[in-house]
Amino acid sequence: MSLSATGLEMRYGPCAVLRGIDLSLQPGRLTALCGPNGTGKTTLLKGLLGLMAPSAGAVSVDGRSLTSLSQLERAATLAYVPQRSALSFDLRVREVVSQGRYPHRGAWQRMRGEDHAAIDAAMADCDLTAMAGRHFLSLSVGEQQRVLLARALATGAPWLLVDEPTAALDIGHALDVLARLQRLAASGTGVVCVLHRIDEIIRFADHAVLLHHGGVASEGDPAQVFTPERVAAIYGVRMEANTAPAFYLGDEA
Repeated sequence: MSLSATGLEMRYGPCAVLRGIDLSLQPGRLTALCGPNGTGKTTLLKGLLGLMAPSAGAVSVDGRSLTSLSQLERAATLAYVPQRSALSFDLRVREVVSQGRYPHRGAWQRMRGEDHAAIDAAMADCDLTAMAGRHFLSLSVGEQQRVLLARALATGAPWLLVDEPTAALDIGHALDVLARLQRLAASGTGVVCVLHRIDEIIRFADHAVLLHHGGVASEGDPAQVFTPERVAAIYGVRMEANTAPAFYLGDEA
């Protein structure tokens, strides 16, 4: 089930942030959307999700136009983890994660066994089982991010789109989240992440899309995308081979 953009143009009023974006994203790999600040990474993610309407072009899932899908179909196909939570009600952690099952049962139908199983699995996968009864708004930003990821995983959607999943996390939790997303992609899910750190992208991503000046400057294998010459031209910094910092999870040390 591919996720594609054809001639995509995204605008904020008269300003075109992205123009002529052509992408064919494949399941079973982790794709990193990257580029300097202000290059439209989050805007592209919202366009792929249908949260923001393009001014030109189209997005399709498995050959079907995104606009032809109902809201429930879209929610069951494309799961989303935003940078920050928009939740204003102080729900308990399990209640937040259970929202991921709405596309499969509607807002008013009772939970079935498969719903509870999906919620339990998502919470366990994000190390949240012991936090099930805690109030969401009492959590740290990093803990909230894990809850939002679990909510998305609970949908069982074939596509997971994540906006800067490591931004509020310490090194250990950041590596843990990226390893989870990498395993999820290896199991067949299409994962698209907005990421900034080049060492994280090269280590965890299978595919990178580098945005610059409103378009795709390069895409493909991350190690081929982030050449020293391209990094210097786009980011204005020098990258030397074999000097990028590398951090490892405890069981890899």
